[in-house]
Amino acid sequence: MTRPALYPGSFDPLHLGHLDVIEQAVELFGPVVVMVMHNPEKPTGRFSLAERVDVARRSVVHLPTVTVQTHPGLAVDAARAVDARFIVKGLRVAGDFEVEQQMAQMNWAVAGVRTVYLPGRADRSFISSRYIRDIAHHGGDVSRLVPLPVAELLGSTGATPGDGAPGR
Repeated sequence: MTRPALYPGSFDPLHLGHLDVIEQAVELFGPVVVMVMHNPEKPTGRFSLAERVDVARRSVVHLPTVTVQTHPGLAVDAARAVDARFIVKGLRVAGDFEVEQQMAQMNWAVAGVRTVYLPGRADRSFISSRYIRDIAHHGGDVSRLVPLPVAELLGSTGATPGDGAPGR
């Protein structure tokens, strides 16, 4: 049996950049566990853990080797819980590397779990959950940046009043 790779994050909300990393991880590792976690450094999240898990599961339904779970605490503990040898992290910009590298070194030092970096696609490297939350909060359309289940949860399906769709 192949051990899964772990892709941890708060995913508040999951966006197409995240989905790109998940799809790349499936190509490389086969089974992938998307671990929806609470990040105490991000106290201003928009969605509950249950909502984030639900939309993540609906967003990866086309990937049969992907499961979505939750785990309290540290990503290395989550990796141990699912018997993952690798933690997958997406990199969008150079600044991401600095933050992720320090975490990767800590994870290796305390648990012997390696981190694999996957570069985000150029056309998705600017997408950020924080900006998606801000834009959606102000009534903007983020439907081209998130999977359909997330757009529905945000009330941002690309429809505008007057085109036969209910207004926002």
